[in-house]
Amino acid sequence: MSPTATSRTHKHVLTPWSKQSAVNTPTITHAQGSYLYDDAGKRYLDLSAGLVAVNLGHGHPAVVEAIKRQAERLLYIAPSMMNDVRSEFAELLSDVSPWDEGCRVFFTTNGGEGNEDAVKMARMITSRQKIMVAYRSFHGSAPGAGSLTGEDRRWANEPGMPGVVRFFAPYPYNSPFFTDDPAEEVRRALQHIEDVITFEGGKNIAALVVEPVVGSNGVIVYPEGYLKGLRDITARHGIVLVFDEVMTGFGRTGDTFAAQRFGVTPDMIVFAKGVASAYVPLGGVMVRESLAKHFDDNALMCGHTYSGHPLGMAAGLATVTTMRQEGLFQRARELEPAIREGLEAVKQNHPVVGDVRGVGAFFALEFVKDRATREPLVPWYGGDNAPIGKLTGALREHGVYAFGRYNVLLVTPPLTISREDLEFGFEALDKALKVLA
Repeated sequence: MSPTATSRTHKHVLTPWSKQSAVNTPTITHAQGSYLYDDAGKRYLDLSAGLVAVNLGHGHPAVVEAIKRQAERLLYIAPSMMNDVRSEFAELLSDVSPWDEGCRVFFTTNGGEGNEDAVKMARMITSRQKIMVAYRSFHGSAPGAGSLTGEDRRWANEPGMPGVVRFFAPYPYNSPFFTDDPAEEVRRALQHIEDVITFEGGKNIAALVVEPVVGSNGVIVYPEGYLKGLRDITARHGIVLVFDEVMTGFGRTGDTFAAQRFGVTPDMIVFAKGVASAYVPLGGVMVRESLAKHFDDNALMCGHTYSGHPLGMAAGLATVTTMRQEGLFQRARELEPAIREGLEAVKQNHPVVGDVRGVGAFFALEFVKDRATREPLVPWYGGDNAPIGKLTGALREHGVYAFGRYNVLLVTPPLTISREDLEFGFEALDKALKVLA
């Protein structure tokens, strides 16, 4: 690490989600493909695609060139003004969306803003106020999105936004519904949703917001039938179903969106991260046409200075176009068996690994004290991040970057990663896990 960069960081930078005195990461100066490089010349395989975001890999020339061209042409325009790149990009998103009727897009700079705006739209469309969200979910950290979040990162926001109603969702490895049978888990989880709606009043609920695969809270893939059941229940009660696809969107699960991978169509999709491969901040809400037309004669009371920012539009248009051309929306299906096999092999060598789970190029390891009891290595909520910090530090020693929290490590590489680089990552993980023995 550069002493100058280190001292400046500790003196002038507030690092997210960290005790500032404990920040001890390398200074990254450049990146290319699946690798990061620090100021000492060491390289690190990016096994988590940043924060499940750099789907195209670092520095893809098509997107870099599009950003350069846009910077020379137009760097800012008020979002109330029409813009050629924004309209072209919105049309492309409608084309790749799961809706036959198409959609309209409201752009933000991140996923948290997108979730907040989706909630506002649902409330305006339905004239209802309550919002249903799951425990063990993350929808952003700002006061509004933080209130939607169902884990301990929301605690600093509380009491937060009113009208939020939480429910338990399936978690097959450690079921809150006391069953090891996936079908029974789904049945009990959906009955739980029905019970919550009964006690809250279906006529009072504007939207249900859910990650179609739980993200940073453990990459939990719901048992077959659960998402379809949510779709059926919300449709019956006139509740807007919002998929938070900030992590799962744009090829992460092996299709354009998780909605398509699982064959369940929501009413809105919130996106960010992979839409521009995280090269510039970009997010938004895709609203199916039958709902979006509400705003033809009713004012849309959402707005941001940087909504539809030209650099973001150029980066997003180039990213999604490139992913289409290079077949990257489906590439995660090719990577899935190799990732699962590699992580299962690591699990066999380390009793601390209780579970390997995932879909596409979206996987996680869960760490336990005892495989038989499935007791977590550390408590989940308000837990101790020291063990995962030791593991990620050891991974960096072996030339790999990955992130996690509490008792989960995410393995979510760029969709462009090679099989050889995957193998390197698994070998490093196998060595680094000794620190949790």
